[in-house]
Order: sequence, then structure tokens, then C-alpha cells
Amino acid sequence: MASVPSLASTLQQQLADALTAALPDAGTADPLLRRSDRADFQANGILALAKKLKGNPRELASQVTAALPAGDLIKDIEVSGPGFLNVTLTDRAIITTLAARAADGDRLGVPPKAAPGTTVIDYAQPNVAKEMHVGHLRSAVIGDAMVQILEFTGENVVRRHHIGDWGTQFGMLIQYLFEHPDELRHGGDQADGEAAMSSLNRVYKASRVLFDSDEEFKARSRDRVVALQAGDPETLAHWQRFVDESKIYFYSVFDKLDMEIDDPDIVGESGYNDMLEETCRILEETGVAVRSEGALCVFFDDVKGPDGNPVPLIVKKTNGGYGYAATDLSAIRDRVRNLKADTLLYVVDARQSLHFKMVFETARRAGWLNDDVKAHQLAFGTVLGKDGKPFKTREGTTVRLEDLLDEAVERATAVVREKAEKVGLSEEEIVENGRYVGVGAVKYADLSTSAVRDYKFDLDQMVSLNGDTSVYLQYAYARIRSILRKAGDAKPAAHPELDLAPAERALGLHLDQFGAVLEEVAEGYEPHKLAAYLYQLASHLTTFYDQCQVLSDDNPAEVVENRLFLVELTARTLHQGMKLLGIRTPERL
Repeated sequence: MASVPSLASTLQQQLADALTAALPDAGTADPLLRRSDRADFQANGILALAKKLKGNPRELASQVTAALPAGDLIKDIEVSGPGFLNVTLTDRAIITTLAARAADGDRLGVPPKAAPGTTVIDYAQPNVAKEMHVGHLRSAVIGDAMVQILEFTGENVVRRHHIGDWGTQFGMLIQYLFEHPDELRHGGDQADGEAAMSSLNRVYKASRVLFDSDEEFKARSRDRVVALQAGDPETLAHWQRFVDESKIYFYSVFDKLDMEIDDPDIVGESGYNDMLEETCRILEETGVAVRSEGALCVFFDDVKGPDGNPVPLIVKKTNGGYGYAATDLSAIRDRVRNLKADTLLYVVDARQSLHFKMVFETARRAGWLNDDVKAHQLAFGTVLGKDGKPFKTREGTTVRLEDLLDEAVERATAVVREKAEKVGLSEEEIVENGRYVGVGAVKYADLSTSAVRDYKFDLDQMVSLNGDTSVYLQYAYARIRSILRKAGDAKPAAHPELDLAPAERALGLHLDQFGAVLEEVAEGYEPHKLAAYLYQLASHLTTFYDQCQVLSDDNPAEVVENRLFLVELTARTLHQGMKLLGIRTPERL
């Protein structure tokens, strides 16, 4: 594993050293380097220094320029305006750095974190005995991408699916199952996800009708809740049947989403039952929570309701039942104490932001979160229909996630089939690629939008070959693989001695930013920035194709090899970047 410093970081260091050498009174100074359309980079830091040192910025800029070492990095440097430095790098430096990246396998020269920690990511939180809908999509897709990205940086990641598997509604369901024991039984075959959900839906509807119409059944259901919370073995066994049936369904949906989910990752609300009483006792004994009208509450000066009165976080209700807060606070204790987490990341709907703000502040007051252990909500917005309103079916019900994925795959398969004959795809490849393109389209549309913003769900746009879509990126990758197959005896090889065309330089400089972008994405939990980088990479590639023919008998062998080298590294970067977003890149499309 070879860590390759980016061209920007190497240049930044050289400029910082030159600043210190030319202006020893300045101490350590930041050259404020950024990409520029006037040159490769522009350094703006001298202006602020000149003010501090009461000097002429253009004169200081000239002194810094004189202090730069001779070498292969900088081709040209000019002082412009009030002391800005416009820097153009040598073609040799670009290709040499990219060659080092290419030699580093899948990591592409991106170094792992110097001091990795442990992050617990809480995402994809479906509810037992209920269908997953479009609202679960964002939590699953964003959470899975952050898992992949953080693991790539070297972070130790613990996945947690905090499923809704506890609560009063289970009294009704379990009681119905006691009285109709065959309702969740299957024949000899293992049920698939659809059959499992169908059984659960049937039980839910039938038990709800009884609960609403039969007072005696309602009373028995309420007694069953007490038995469940008391840990009655027979009641727990029936409850477990609902959990197991739901898992069959969950796993089938996650399989459609092309995501891995393992049993140990699923720790639902029930997983913290044994901790609830102790959590409440600690909060009360330390004075973090107080009794108010019989309930155990935590109050905040800055959280007020519409009437201007403080809104408390209710940890334990007046009737002795536990609120969601008790479970969430117990989960924090478990994740910090037992999983040794130093970061807790919650991928949860923005509408729950107030709840989590109060929970995190309570945990800080209790000492479970501190300067070394932090919690962060990666809040996400709502999925909207084309009309800009929350995405619903014609009947006004929430859209089932499975229906949505099936339709995306159907549309994508039609797009793949249109071009299949030209590429020579078999029926098996058409079906497989249709799945990868359809699921990729849904994931990318979500991930290419800043999480906190709402986004419009428009399948026509998502599976379009034009514009900022995953299909555009997948086709860019497949096109490169096609060129590499057609190259015959010509092999990708870096040639640092060659002069580069403008489109080659632009592509090369963008390729070199991969590691810096990943670092920013991991630190800010912003997968949309990786999606934007990959789209720009594919756009640079399109310009490169238009201006620089790769396989041409008119070009010398070393030019062909160098261009093959550039496109091959682009393909590997696209592949790795898309993989981190949870999206596959078919070899042929």
C-alpha cells in the first residue's frame, strides 16, 4: 500500500516552505491554494500576509516565487493582480503522480486514516410486521454509502439496524397469533420476502379489525403487552415469530437494493430492554432528569413549544412505560461502553432532528458523550414526487419500496435492451445489467442530492443516458472497458516525458483529486460530493474522447499507451468511486 500525496498537497507544502523562507517573520503561513481557471492552481494567501506584515503584496509574491525550489513540479508561476500566484504544473509531474496511483491497486494511492476510530452507523431502520416504504430508502442508501466510504478510509465501522420490534402494537399481534396459531406457518418451502410480508399484512389487518371491534380481544391484547414486557417465555416465542418472518422480508428488500445485511447488525429496540430501568435511574440520581407530573423528564432552555413553554424529553411516562428516549439513550450507553465507539452516526429523517438534539444533549449531560465521544445526526429530507409533493401512490398511500425498485429495474432493463444487440449482450447479461442499472439509478439519484435536501423521484430522468445520472457514469466505465478490449497489443503505460493536450491535463488533474475528495466526504458525511466528483470525472472523459483519439494509427505508440493509461486509471477510479456509493459498474453495456 503506497500512499501518494496529491499534486495539490505537494504544491501546498512547497509554497508554505517558500513563504517561511522568504518571510521568516510570518511564522507558519497558509498559501490558500485552490484550483483555478487561469492556471492549474492559484495561491491567495500572500494578500493577508502583506496586510499583517505591512508590505507590498506583489513584492512579497516575487520573494516567495524566488524561494521556490527548482524541480519537476512547477512549469510556470506568475504573479497576478494584488499578489496572487498562478501556478501551472509540469506534464511530467501529473503523469508521474498518476503512475504512482495506478501502481497502488484498488486504493489508488489514497492513504488510510492515520488514527482510525470506531464509528457506529445507525441506518435502515424498518419496523417489524410492516412494509418498507420509500421513506426507508434514503436511510438505507445513505447509510450504506457511508459504511463503505468510512471503511475505505480505515475507520472501524459497526453497522446497527435499530429495527422497530417492540411496543404496545405487539400485544394485539401476538394475541391474535395465540388464537390463530397457523397464520404464520409455511408449507415445506422457505417463504420468500413477498410471501412473508403477505402473511404479516394479513395478520396485522385481521388483528386490527378484532382489536377495534371486540372489547374482550382488546383487553386480552393489553394483558399480552404486560406479559411481553414481563418476559413471559411463551409470549416472547410468539413475538420472535414476527421478528423472524419480518427478517425474511427485510433481507429480500435489501437483496433487491444490492446491500449486505447480517443478523448481528440487527439490534432492535428490544435489544436495550434490560438497560432501560438503569438508564432512568442514572439520569434521575445525577439530576439530569427530574420528575414532572409523574413523568421522568429532561428540560432544555432552548427547546420550547408553540406556546413558548419548555418542551421536555420524556424518558419515562407517567404510567411507568418507557419513551423512545429511554431506548435511544440506552443504545448510546451500549455503543459507547460495549462497542467502544468514539463516533455515533445516525442516518435519520430530518423531521426527527429535535428528538435527537435533545437525546444527544441529555447524553452529554450524563457524561456518555463528551469531547472524545461524539454523536451526529446525518439528517435527510423527504422523497418527493414529480409534482414536488411527498411521494405517494394515486390512492394517497405511501409507495412500497419493493414496487419502486421493481419498476426502476424494469425501466432500466428496457434501456439496456435497446443497446444490447450493438454490444452483443446475452439475455442473461441484459437481465443482470438491467438490475444493476435500475438499482444504481435509484441509489445515485438519492446520493447525488445533498442529504438534507428533499429530492424529486423521477424514474424517467434517473434512467436517462444524459445528464447527471448513474447510467451516464456506468456507460462511461463500459465504454473504457470496450476501448481496452479493442486495443489489441497496445497496453496502458505511463509516459511522463510526453507533452499533454489540454483535455489530457484536465482529466489527469481531476483524477489526482480522488483521495482529497474522499477525505472531505468522510469528514463531513457528504456522499453527494463523491457523486459530484464522479460525474465531473465522466464529463472530463467525454471532453477527452472528443479531443484526443485514443486508438489511432496516426499517433506514435507511446501516445496511444499514455492515453490508454489515462482511460484505464479513469475506469478504475470510476469503478472504485461507484463501489463506495454501493453501485455496480457492468463491464459491457
